[in-house]
Amino acid sequence: MTDDSSALWDAEAVAFDDAADHGLREPEVRRAWADLLIPLINGRGLRVADLGCGTGTLSLLLATEGGHLVSGVDFSPEMIRRAHAKTEHTIPQPVFVVADAAEPPLPAGTFDVVLCRHVLWAMDDPAAALKKWIELLTPNGVLILIEGRWHTGVGLTTDECFRLVSDHRKNVQVRTLDDPSYWGGPIADERYLIISAW
Repeated sequence: MTDDSSALWDAEAVAFDDAADHGLREPEVRRAWADLLIPLINGRGLRVADLGCGTGTLSLLLATEGGHLVSGVDFSPEMIRRAHAKTEHTIPQPVFVVADAAEPPLPAGTFDVVLCRHVLWAMDDPAAALKKWIELLTPNGVLILIEGRWHTGVGLTTDECFRLVSDHRKNVQVRTLDDPSYWGGPIADERYLIISAW
């Protein structure tokens, strides 16, 4: 990522949580994401890498709802500043670092879960980034990707993302995320979750 990209996302951070699925400020939207993600992470107190964590909303959700030990990575200093502020009194408190999600400075082979929401599509080399992310997982680790192909024409289709993950993992499942409760209202584009447990 470039310095220009970092500055762009620093500017975006100001209103980032205004989107229903970013800030999870509406109780029904927050509950929908908790009901989706918590059951996918089998157990409590697991090590989770939240890559491209933005303002740390999902990190906060996983820490409070699942007692998970979350490490968040984002290349926007302002996003990370807001993530720190948002989780200041959370137990267990997530740990955040400013870094490129394509090259997360986290120890390989130590995470039970790698979670990325709306990040893979923005990588300069999605296949290379995905390989790095998978290397973070323990032998029994779980990869969770939330992606989409938006009405603006950007993003990854379900098939594209499925193929990328299938190049590295045998067990790959797809779930459509077209329920308005995740997004704060109806959507008109392709949104989905991919989960891969080795």
